[in-house]
Amino acid sequence: MIEIFILSLIQGITEFIPISSSSHLILISRYLNFDSQSLSIDVSLHIGSFIAVLFYFYKDILSFIENKIIFLKILISSIPVMLVGFYLVETGMIEKIRNIKIIAFTTLIFGVLLYISDRFKLEKNIKNNFTYKSAIFIGCFQILSLIPGVSRSGIAITAARLLNFKRIDAGKISFLISIPILGAVSIFGIKTLFSSDDLSFTYLNLFSIIISFFFSLITIKYFLNYINKFNLNVFVYYRIFLGIVLIILAYL
Repeated sequence: MIEIFILSLIQGITEFIPISSSSHLILISRYLNFDSQSLSIDVSLHIGSFIAVLFYFYKDILSFIENKIIFLKILISSIPVMLVGFYLVETGMIEKIRNIKIIAFTTLIFGVLLYISDRFKLEKNIKNNFTYKSAIFIGCFQILSLIPGVSRSGIAITAARLLNFKRIDAGKISFLISIPILGAVSIFGIKTLFSSDDLSFTYLNLFSIIISFFFSLITIKYFLNYINKFNLNVFVYYRIFLGIVLIILAYL
């Protein structure tokens, strides 16, 4: 139970900031010898994050009913990563890229890319500038988030900043696009939960969903407040430091 709490804490904090939740879950489980961490637990943790983003952005979601164009753009932006993600899971290839060497280099490389993108102008906002072209551009970038260490939120923010979106708008785009993506992951997770005959497995997953929801909700609120006032350098420095440490550990 303690392991699940720690993993849920990590998921809640790292899912919505640009440092990669999947890589931290893999690394923490590996170096602390956790037995509970697996792809199915990862999915349950993402369900908690999904519920949290629905809860926080419920007004925006309700506005989708009136503004179907924005909803369509969000959906289009999420389709590429869902299709490729489904293929990787069904073929088992997703497990082959979950290793420390890949995480080390992606953490470092995409940390540098985040830094470069954050130097771009702060001009555009969602209301006036989130076009179909920008939705497709960000959506294609998000395919890279399937590689551990890249970070779904990080690559979405990077892509949006490359298009000169303001940091707060880049963050909101990342969150809104996460809704259909996390929704798809949640459907897969719920199917796994109800098809399991192991009640302890079900209880562990439900516990991880609740704790992940709590910490995800807190992270969403304070991350948006942070990027509304400051740049993304603190996350860049963290990624570069972690990437270098992991490269050293991987090749010792």
